[in-house]
Amino acid sequence: MFVAGRISSLLALVLVLISIHYGMRRAREKLPGVRRIAGLEAIEEAVGRATEMGKTVFTTPGWADVTGSSAGPTFAALDIISYLARLTARYDTRLVVAVAYPNVYPLVQQTVQQAYLVEGKAQEFSDDMIRFTSQEQYAYAAACLGRIQRATVAATVFVGQFASEAINFAEASVAAGAISIAGTTSPYQLPFFAAACDYTMIGEELLAAGAYLSRDPARLGSVLGQDLAKLASLIVLILGVLIKTLGSNLVADLLKQ
Repeated sequence: MFVAGRISSLLALVLVLISIHYGMRRAREKLPGVRRIAGLEAIEEAVGRATEMGKTVFTTPGWADVTGSSAGPTFAALDIISYLARLTARYDTRLVVAVAYPNVYPLVQQTVQQAYLVEGKAQEFSDDMIRFTSQEQYAYAAACLGRIQRATVAATVFVGQFASEAINFAEASVAAGAISIAGTTSPYQLPFFAAACDYTMIGEELLAAGAYLSRDPARLGSVLGQDLAKLASLIVLILGVLIKTLGSNLVADLLKQ
């Protein structure tokens, strides 16, 4: 009835679902604590600096679509851009968003427009804030680099999925003298952002950003449930190592089932 090698995967899936359900139920009663994310908290400082200097805030949701494995970082980037747009609307600071993929463009446009509407600045929103560049990687990169250099940028926010253009963006921000904030799940580009940017959201910090900003019980509960599932996995891993050290393959054999 059951296929060998998949029973443990099924049990792991059930464990994750139960953990998330528990986390969401618990969050309805009391919001779980979330450690501060320095990169998110620095966004208001960056916008404030741009406002004082009368300069522009530049951001991009990365070189990725809203489908496939890149969907998570891209949607997380939209949450952060929404927060950023609300701040720029509140402080009357110029915002420029560079978008690479056609599917992402209307989502960014709607996100920024809604942010300005929420802040009571709907008349300040302009389609010119959202710049479609190109789906081709280096055409997109060149457009972003040109915008950073020409737009008297005082703050840059790079969030989403990035490839080899990441280091170019970070260096261009440094050359412009801007505060730079970055966030990505790509392990290959994180070292470049961490080395060259002022603040970096690493991996799951980016994915949890929306829940962190929204304070929504369902989203925070989901994050809590995932953390509980990871804790359970870590316990199984440690238990397996200890049992293997004692000469038994019990845990390893169970996981093969």
